[in-house]
Amino acid sequence: MAQPNPKLAQLDPVWARITAEAQQAILDEPLMGGLIHACVLHHKTLEKALSYRFSAKLNSNEMSMVLLREIAEDAYADDPGLVEAARADLAAIEERDPACHRLLQPILYYKGFQAMQAYRLAHYLWNKGRRDLAYFVQMRSSEVYGVDIHPGARIGKGIMIDHAHSIVIGETAVVGDNVSMLHSVTLGGTGKEEEDRHPKIGHGVLIGAGAKVLGNIRVGCCSRIAAGSVVLNEVPEKTTVAGVPAKVVGEAGCAQPAITMDQILKAGP
Repeated sequence: MAQPNPKLAQLDPVWARITAEAQQAILDEPLMGGLIHACVLHHKTLEKALSYRFSAKLNSNEMSMVLLREIAEDAYADDPGLVEAARADLAAIEERDPACHRLLQPILYYKGFQAMQAYRLAHYLWNKGRRDLAYFVQMRSSEVYGVDIHPGARIGKGIMIDHAHSIVIGETAVVGDNVSMLHSVTLGGTGKEEEDRHPKIGHGVLIGAGAKVLGNIRVGCCSRIAAGSVVLNEVPEKTTVAGVPAKVVGEAGCAQPAITMDQILKAGP
């Protein structure tokens, strides 16, 4: 098995591990060499690799890969928090997704991770007042990944979006750290109201597949939302809600539901 470069491992153990995994992947499947070299081994840092992947996936006839890559590299250089969040997202996916066995996988294959990094760059642009460019990144991310996150939304670190199909997160939504959600989740509004109109999701929340959380309501930390639920009212922390409309059906079942990913509703006594 390929081993991390000792000098690189001292400087950046995460990137050293990713490059070692990339080298091993090429040994295992030489036909993947071109892709893996382009996405990982041609780059000296994780920031550079993320910039390349962002630009390679989202470029179009309307915006060149060169220009998008320059935008991303400038953003990572200006705001170290972007790559810190990316590292936390990588760690979250490896810890919570039983199908993820290498840090290399999200970078190459997982659209949830890649869409989240595109959102983070769009949010950076939004905060810099570059609203049209942020909207463009949102549009392309929606077209390419099927993930539509408004660049004005505020999302924490350590986020895992599993499968990441048909995710919608509105402009004034707030999502805390260490949140996990599955496909077809909506954090939306309830009509044409303006101002603050989207959900506020606490730290450590698990949102099941197909769940809809609507309106300016709070979902308490370390709670669970069962698959297919429609949440219209506030959710107390450390509880489980289920149903249409969702109601409290019990406790969360564990201290960190977003990490354990336990979605089984326990039967009552």
